[in-house]
Amino acid sequence: MRLLRFLAFCLVLVAGLAGTVSAQDAPDYESWEAAARRAEAAVETAQASDAALEQLRGQLAERREEFRAAQQTNSAAIAAVTAQIAALGPKPAEGEEAPETARQRAELNTRLNDLKAPVQRAEVAYSRADALIQQIDRIMRERQATQLLEVSPSPINPVNWPPAVEALVQYVYRTGLDVQENWQKDTRRAVYQRNLPVSVGLLLLAIVLVLRGRHWVELLVTTIQKPSRTAERWLAGFVMSLGQIVLPVVGLILLTLAATLTGLLGTRGDVLMQSIPAGGFAFFAARWLGGRMFPRDEQGEPLLALSPAQRIEGRFHASLLGFVLLLNAPLEAIAAQAEWSPVIVNVLTFPLMVVAAVSMVRLGRLLMRHNRAGAGEGADPDFRARVVALLSRAIIIVPVVGIALASVGYFNAGRALVFPPVATLMLLGLLVVLQKLVQEIYVLFSRNREGVNEALTPVLVGFVLAMASLPLFALIWGARRTDLSEIWDRFTAGFSVGETRISPTDFMTFILVFGLCYLATRLLQSALRSQVLPKTRLDPGGQNAMTAGVGYIGIFAAGLIAVTSAGVDLSALAFVAGALSLGIGFGLQNIVQNFVSGIILLIERPIAIGDWIEVNGQMGYVRDISVRSTRIETFDRTDVIVPNADFVSGTVTNWTRGNLVGRIIVPVGVAYGSDTRQVEQILREVAEAQPMVLLNPAPFVLFKGFGADSVDFEVRAILRDVTSILAVQTEMNHQIYERFNAAGIQIPFAQRDIWLRNPEALHAPVTPPANPGPVAPGPASSATAMLDAGDLPGQEGPGQDGGDGDGDR
Repeated sequence: MRLLRFLAFCLVLVAGLAGTVSAQDAPDYESWEAAARRAEAAVETAQASDAALEQLRGQLAERREEFRAAQQTNSAAIAAVTAQIAALGPKPAEGEEAPETARQRAELNTRLNDLKAPVQRAEVAYSRADALIQQIDRIMRERQATQLLEVSPSPINPVNWPPAVEALVQYVYRTGLDVQENWQKDTRRAVYQRNLPVSVGLLLLAIVLVLRGRHWVELLVTTIQKPSRTAERWLAGFVMSLGQIVLPVVGLILLTLAATLTGLLGTRGDVLMQSIPAGGFAFFAARWLGGRMFPRDEQGEPLLALSPAQRIEGRFHASLLGFVLLLNAPLEAIAAQAEWSPVIVNVLTFPLMVVAAVSMVRLGRLLMRHNRAGAGEGADPDFRARVVALLSRAIIIVPVVGIALASVGYFNAGRALVFPPVATLMLLGLLVVLQKLVQEIYVLFSRNREGVNEALTPVLVGFVLAMASLPLFALIWGARRTDLSEIWDRFTAGFSVGETRISPTDFMTFILVFGLCYLATRLLQSALRSQVLPKTRLDPGGQNAMTAGVGYIGIFAAGLIAVTSAGVDLSALAFVAGALSLGIGFGLQNIVQNFVSGIILLIERPIAIGDWIEVNGQMGYVRDISVRSTRIETFDRTDVIVPNADFVSGTVTNWTRGNLVGRIIVPVGVAYGSDTRQVEQILREVAEAQPMVLLNPAPFVLFKGFGADSVDFEVRAILRDVTSILAVQTEMNHQIYERFNAAGIQIPFAQRDIWLRNPEALHAPVTPPANPGPVAPGPASSATAMLDAGDLPGQEGPGQDGGDGDGDR
């Protein structure tokens, strides 16, 4: 007891030192109090701008993370003190506690409260910061909803068109004036002249890349993929096809750089040129996706079941959507820089929305045609067909609704129903292309193109890609980055099971540790199976049992070590164990019974792999013993799965357990009148002549008795290999038949004599009555010969089958 207390004291001392060191990094609660008050005031008034609220939220998120880390302060010391208090035992309910124990308990409780104080303070600050963050998120969501439902000037009102056109022309005119003014400045002109060679070179290279780069890449891809349809060529062509996006976008970046180096662009020109690469990326990415979804040639398996004309239409509308995005990017940048009114923005953006909606409707109709072409006649649509059907209808309906809302004045809501579906459709197309990429990689490694559609690995990888794309879909449809970061923080924080918190990090730790332990178990099994056990005296069945036992113990130990490494308190699993025992009591009795029986079979080994056994009327060789059942291969080469409980609770005949020696019994019958001594001598000689029959003990001929048709003998011999019993029996029967023929000994067969009770009835004429009428029951008429049952030739009546021994032979 003293040693335990001394160790606990040392542990408390070390943990206290560690806590002292960690206390130096404690949060600054004074500055936090001032920041929290400012944040509460900003939240209460809700007058700050969106940018200010986002900045404030970021600061609160940093402090919240600091407080979360501070909750682990003194964790080791708290655990040590708690363990020491537990070592003292529970406080007695009745009577007084020993003074020394009471003093120690009071000191430890005081120490525990002191250690928990900074943790509790951090928990309070964390809760306060978290509440402020949630309030800011609520304000931002309310503002977002209000903005969507805001009524603005209608873009289809002709009154609003002249101001919008005038604003666009005015912006272009002022951009030209900025260039003219900069040209008149000597400093700007000097910069232009100095950078002119570089600007011209970049401009020429940009023109070449933008106008011809995509065409060159397309020719290269066609050259690579056209000769043959292989996974290597498809993957090489896929990688090369990315140049259709990279080269033109690089050209646009060079174009922007060339224009900037001239030094002639003003503020407006810089904003316009800097927005072009982003819009160009959207345009060329849309064209690339259109080319992958609607290819020009029909080589390989197309992603969509469409005709060549329909694929041309699909590529056109995909390019048209990209062109809309190309124009929308500089338009948004110009509107923000020029601070255009909502009227101007609505009027200039509405034509782009209409073009996008028309293209979306046409693409939705193409998806419908693909769905109808892929569905069989009269067959129920599968899951993929239903998803495509819903998606095609949504692509058609949602943009149309968006145009209608924008037309009546709900422009923000309408815009949110047009441009996000465009981005969503592009992202869905990218997922389809990536799924095709995964399938080709699978074909490259497996060399099984016919089974790629039925393989599980591409499906799992596709599911992972779909899950990874969910944040992108959320951002497309209006989610803020802070919303995603908040969800991620909640996810990484984990959930609580009792007093234990389980986080994704703990889950990954569990998977990693369990995987390593499982791998080590398999390596140990392999070493035992190939290196250690073959050098022992154990038979193959014992070696398999030993290897299987090591595997079960290793898996159990791997799970235990993984759970402990993940920081899960095993006492929390008591509820799971209770529920499991309840389930066993009701529905898992047979499974557990077979599992325990399998362990008994592996330990006691009454049967082993390769044994010839008979159980429940099934006879064959044991091929596999698992924890639930045993597989028996019968002599007709069929597998019979027998539950292990039948081997423990039932009767099992093992013909080859321990050794292959077994007995054979050959029954023989001879005719009455044969010389029985001669018969016995012949049978003994035939048995002794068999190579498989042991001479010690010698074969024995049993005079079994007198049968109904023969004198019965049995040849009983011991075989050195009982598995050859059928071959030995066949050979003995052949030799017995030959020796009996040579000695004139007959092998009888069953004979029966038929006795007719009144044979004269078969020869008497049968005269039908002149006036037939109903015959009354009674004795047979003299004019009619009635045959009793069994009087017909070849039939026997009761007592006439020779079984009574009266004149039957």
